[in-house]
Amino acid sequence: MTQVTLDPSSSPSSPRVSSSPVAGGLTGAMLGRALGDAVVKLNPTKLLNNPVIFATWIVALLASVSAVAAVATGQAAGFAVQLALWLWATVLFANVAESIAEGRGKAAADSLRATRVTTKAKLIVDPKTGTVVPTPAGELEIGSIVLVEAGDVIPSDGEIIEGVASVNEAAITGESAPVIRESGGDRSAVTGGTTVVSDWIKVRITSAPGATFLDRMIAMVEGADRRKTPNELALSVLLAGLTLVFLIAVASLLGLGAYTGIKLDPIVLGALFITLIPTTIGGLLSAVGIAGMDRLLKVNVLATSGRAVEAAGDVDTLLLDKTGTITFGNRMATEVITVPGVRPDAVMRAAVMASLADETPEGRSIVELGRNAGVTGDLPEGAKTIPFSAVTRQSGLEAGGQSWRKGAVDAVLKSLGLAEAEAAPEFRAAVDRIARSGGTPLAVTENDVLVGVIHLKDVVKPGVKARFADLRRMGLRTVMITGDNPVTAAAIASEAGVDDFLAEATPEDKMRLIKAEQAKGRMVAMCGDGANDAPALAQADVGVAMQTGAQAAREAGNMVDLDSDPTKVIEIVEVGKQLLITRGALTTFSIANDVAKYFAIIPAMFVVGLPSLAALNVMKLSSPESAILSAVIFNALVIIALIPLALRGVKYRAVGAGKLLGRNLLIYGLGGLIAPFVGIKLIDIVISALGLA
Repeated sequence: MTQVTLDPSSSPSSPRVSSSPVAGGLTGAMLGRALGDAVVKLNPTKLLNNPVIFATWIVALLASVSAVAAVATGQAAGFAVQLALWLWATVLFANVAESIAEGRGKAAADSLRATRVTTKAKLIVDPKTGTVVPTPAGELEIGSIVLVEAGDVIPSDGEIIEGVASVNEAAITGESAPVIRESGGDRSAVTGGTTVVSDWIKVRITSAPGATFLDRMIAMVEGADRRKTPNELALSVLLAGLTLVFLIAVASLLGLGAYTGIKLDPIVLGALFITLIPTTIGGLLSAVGIAGMDRLLKVNVLATSGRAVEAAGDVDTLLLDKTGTITFGNRMATEVITVPGVRPDAVMRAAVMASLADETPEGRSIVELGRNAGVTGDLPEGAKTIPFSAVTRQSGLEAGGQSWRKGAVDAVLKSLGLAEAEAAPEFRAAVDRIARSGGTPLAVTENDVLVGVIHLKDVVKPGVKARFADLRRMGLRTVMITGDNPVTAAAIASEAGVDDFLAEATPEDKMRLIKAEQAKGRMVAMCGDGANDAPALAQADVGVAMQTGAQAAREAGNMVDLDSDPTKVIEIVEVGKQLLITRGALTTFSIANDVAKYFAIIPAMFVVGLPSLAALNVMKLSSPESAILSAVIFNALVIIALIPLALRGVKYRAVGAGKLLGRNLLIYGLGGLIAPFVGIKLIDIVISALGLA
């Protein structure tokens, strides 16, 4: 592990969510809505962004006109009608794929919207008396303070300024177990629409009506404003190019028909054109992108940008803010060390007594440490609280002629009239060890006698080191960013298992580091929770803000982790890679399909005029009409068959790019070549048996 250093003058060259009970599958209501939406999407203006399906729509319209004309003139119209119907089915099925993907998000949005019930907030109008006035949640302003008691719905996003309560966040995170939210630290943020289960809290509103986290979440999961990502746009250009190539190829068949004396119906050629262009991936492209955002929602991450989901698949550098992201953000007591001659339980009791009136996270952690060790205490009646001050740098308690203190080592020794060298060697060794490990030592006294030292440290969140090892295996480099001094930073970086760290970092340093990485062509993800992380979150390709973090961080990032777990980036990267792999697999399958269909259909169409093509007519299709109709039917049905794969995604495996490419070519490339031969032949047999062509 190394420390990252920056030249200040350098610059780079220019919900599991289950917010919805149906998020993991389809219901009759979702399928019905998807079919309705698919019909609405038959409007050609809604298809202009998808050139392949738009071309299919045009040919379907022309085939319909041809079928109507045949019926009107008394000509045999069976083949023309079937052709038109299956071409429309192809467009409809492509729309169904997109509508089903969108419908999953809409179902989640409906469930979320149901949590945003009309409620009366208890607005505190007089902080001194605590007088509250029932006020509609929609009328609350930023800065308003509300009282939320057991059974109440939190009316809007906010920060707890007083109290501690158990909050049911199932509407947002899908977790059934309530979580503790309290003032101060990294558990003070609350979300509108969640419910207080026990106790009470006072909340300062941080979001304006209509701009809450829940409102943004509803808008995002509905996907109304979703734009195509750069890779999607590039793939659209590729598909348009292939469409043009096959248009030229089909047009050239007119000359071949004239040469062989075979009369080719323009509508038949149009149908042939549709079977050859990459309609499969064209019909599933949008569904793949929308499903990627939906899969992130299932791991409790809200992506406010489809581009970010895709970028996550290419991330190779991950920057993490230390405080509140890698660590809990508050110094917590991890051990109490005794001086010679004092029993461990006596030191623990002195530490607990000195902390009973200390409402800081550090003080509460000392009491909790004692409780875990079986040492408890109650605030004695008539006890005198000694608050912490910048002058004494100590706090404690006095009761019944006894006193307990805890505080900075030098301040405590000075108050006892001891020089550092006069303290017990074991005490000095413990203080030195704690300081070198990046922790904070607090001396403890009882009745003006030094009894021990408390080890406070910024505790690394459980499981972080193992998850960072997983990231390393995935090829990601992790860098911890902190304002701590290099010694403390090195200790925490080693404990967390990150690759590098940047110590004594300012917001400007974070920005410089991200820009420097991006200038090297790397895709950068940033995890953070504080207002000072906001610029870096906005600059990063993927900015993951913690839900329990500052409002500024949540607004700057393009993803919000509802669990506030920095290792969630593993799932984020996996979803991004899965999206890219799925799109690549379906593209491979679609193009291989087109090649196979070309060599399966063309010999059958021209074998009458060019008997020499009989050797290539390996499928022995019954007639040119059957060949075309079978191909059109196969083209429509394969879209429906692949919708589950587009929504579920191809499973991501942490293997090299070469192995991944080989696997895709073997499964989806070879499969794409074989499937049309098998599928078209089976359909041809059915069509011939029924006399449809």
